Amino acid sequence: MDAAPAQGPWHYPVLLKETLEYLAIRPDGIYVDLTAGLGGHAGAIARQLAGGLLIACDRDAESLEMARVNTAALPGADRIRFFHGAFSKLPEALAKNGVEAVDGVLADLGVSRYQLSSGERGFSLMEDGPLDMRMDRSQDLTAADLVNELSERDLADLIYQFGEERRSRRISRAIVRARPILTTGRLARVVEQAAPRTGRLHPATQTFMALRLKVNEEFEELEEMLRTVPGRLRSGGRFVVLTFMSAEDRKVKQAFQGLAREGYGTILTKHVVKPTDAEVLENSASRSSKLRAFERA
Repeated sequence: MDAAPAQGPWHYPVLLKETLEYLAIRPDGIYVDLTAGLGGHAGAIARQLAGGLLIACDRDAESLEMARVNTAALPGADRIRFFHGAFSKLPEALAKNGVEAVDGVLADLGVSRYQLSSGERGFSLMEDGPLDMRMDRSQDLTAADLVNELSERDLADLIYQFGEERRSRRISRAIVRARPILTTGRLARVVEQAAPRTGRLHPATQTFMALRLKVNEEFEELEEMLRTVPGRLRSGGRFVVLTFMSAEDRKVKQAFQGLAREGYGTILTKHVVKPTDAEVLENSASRSSKLRAFERA
């Protein structure tokens, strides 16, 4: 297969070659990309379809529209159906397209470079903007709500549990004293003053990650996906998940192990798949990515 074209200045689909290999795409198969993002993986999957179907989902409406634009001129674009919704909306996405079971599902749990680089979305440490962090901007809860309304203890627990930040109590105390905090730039400065840099990462990285995970209920959505997808796979159907955090990878690994023990199918990745040195050199954001794959019996 020819390499997929670059998808704009922000996007490099992670572990693309390996993802396609583990999905083992059939030209007439039905596939779901639960995290269409900017369309990198979706476009590559669609290029291999001839009579099949790809349902491309994303909870971020702006990203989904970019995926639509980025894939519009690619071979197989007419095989893509777009759906706005989170993992928990998978049954609705399938029903809307008259589908009961599928041949493969992909979920890339990374945050897109577009989201991280766009100040107005409120994810970025480097570009100042409103303290938002909603992937789906139709929802009510924002990161500003958490930062300005949680008690000092609850905020510290959140930063520790979701961000694995050992300095969470010191950071939480500083945040509460600095309220109101309404922008990403101000939050980053408050955290940096409370917990100065000790390594390569910005000291607010884990605090930002914790807020993002909570705002978007990412762990809850992941667990729902891991419960729902296996039952929607046809015999021989593949389930491929890309993770970027140890907590996510652990949940996927345990879910696949449980399915295998129950005789539901086979784990295809006995050892987790990681990007090559060449890929990391080309796209440093892929450094922490891991791929796991499962095949239904």
